[in-house]
Amino acid sequence: MRRRRRPSTHAEPHLMAHLRTMVWGPAEFVGLPPGWLLGEGILAGSLGAAAIVGTAVLGAWTGRPSLADGEAGLVCAVALALYVALVGAGRALIGVTALLGVCLALQAPQAAAGVVLAERGRVQSVVVTSVEGGRGPDREHGRYLCSVTDHDGVPLKVRIWRGCEVGTRPGDALAVVYDPEGRVPPRGAAPEGPGPLRDLAPWGAALIAATVTAVVRSYRLPGPS
Repeated sequence: MRRRRRPSTHAEPHLMAHLRTMVWGPAEFVGLPPGWLLGEGILAGSLGAAAIVGTAVLGAWTGRPSLADGEAGLVCAVALALYVALVGAGRALIGVTALLGVCLALQAPQAAAGVVLAERGRVQSVVVTSVEGGRGPDREHGRYLCSVTDHDGVPLKVRIWRGCEVGTRPGDALAVVYDPEGRVPPRGAAPEGPGPLRDLAPWGAALIAATVTAVVRSYRLPGPS
């Protein structure tokens, strides 16, 4: 009776190494990564984040919907993900970079509108006509929403949440800041505080960190000449 051969285990370490390289990248260096490689990752991540946010700000400032709505930012996020894929990054890090880039692109339009209002916005008083909140679909993120009219009695197309509180009643006055060129919608006037881009800082930092990690781990030792 012939004895069955047991499967060789010599290929298993090679298979695991191949899977690890495919998922996380080769990272074929000993000790700290080369400085130029860190610089490349920081440059790529910074340019990608700046392009995503910058296109949104440019779109809000000039009134170009394709830029202001974040579509150009999504293209920049995809381009950054393609870059880290082309340099040989692992699949997981490519996905993380793409996900963070998309999240930043989706967050950028609101912050870009805040930049425009902070730079050229003007404050005016409006009158509350109705307040919606509490239960139901009109309650967004735990906020109360005020429908308002301007000093001429013309209703604003957007509802205001800054300054609209549980004690706000129809007939009350609210301060709103608006763009005299009409390129971004008005919003409730906020007290002085950090800049409008502050909420994007964690997303931008995370995107840069993911890009640096992806680029660093893509490094392969030069083959024999």
